[in-house]
Amino acid sequence: MNEINLADTQFFDGMSEKEIRTALDGLSSVERKYRKGSRILHAGSTTDSIGLVLEGSVTIESNDLWGNRTILSHVGRGQFFAETYGFLGDKPLLVDVVTNEACRILFLRVGLLRAQGTKAEPWMMKLITNLLMISAQKNLALSGRIFQTSAKTIRGRVMAYLNSLAIQKNRTEFDIPFDRQQMADYLNVERTALSKELGRMKRDGLIDYHKQHFVLLTLCVRGDGSL
Repeated sequence: MNEINLADTQFFDGMSEKEIRTALDGLSSVERKYRKGSRILHAGSTTDSIGLVLEGSVTIESNDLWGNRTILSHVGRGQFFAETYGFLGDKPLLVDVVTNEACRILFLRVGLLRAQGTKAEPWMMKLITNLLMISAQKNLALSGRIFQTSAKTIRGRVMAYLNSLAIQKNRTEFDIPFDRQQMADYLNVERTALSKELGRMKRDGLIDYHKQHFVLLTLCVRGDGSL
């Protein structure tokens, strides 16, 4: 776990090294490695653990019986997934968690926190507070995705998505976390139609891009490129 300083992650925010070590033991932490394209968690299964991405990245996907895929979110290095399912413990997942590349994942059995009740120690209360913050931010992100995919046109969806990233990063030039197929699946559009619309937007002087690198050209920006 040399690549990630656990004290800098949101789950362990405000905790001492001793508290983190106690938490790792108390939540039966275990590290696992996965190849690219592996399904870490399957829809219909249950888990009592939260996953921390130590290396690589994963996507949260909804895959139906007819082969349609919708990407709900991207989880990168130092970020977490399955926090709600892990805490509840007995609710079947409605999504799959799939690796984008070779990954190392640290699992912590956060479901054990529910059983502590009034016996909860200070480090447990800190984890529960941090877990609540993570869940609240994930809810905001999912709400943002609903807004981004509510536009009736592909251009409207692309603009809403890129605009939200520009606001989050306070920049008009940035990399997106998706390749073109993943971007299409995230916005619920066909890949070919998305590529054509991106080309039109580039010709119209709205954006410039190369693979996953995008530049927004029509926003009012300061001299340093920030919003």
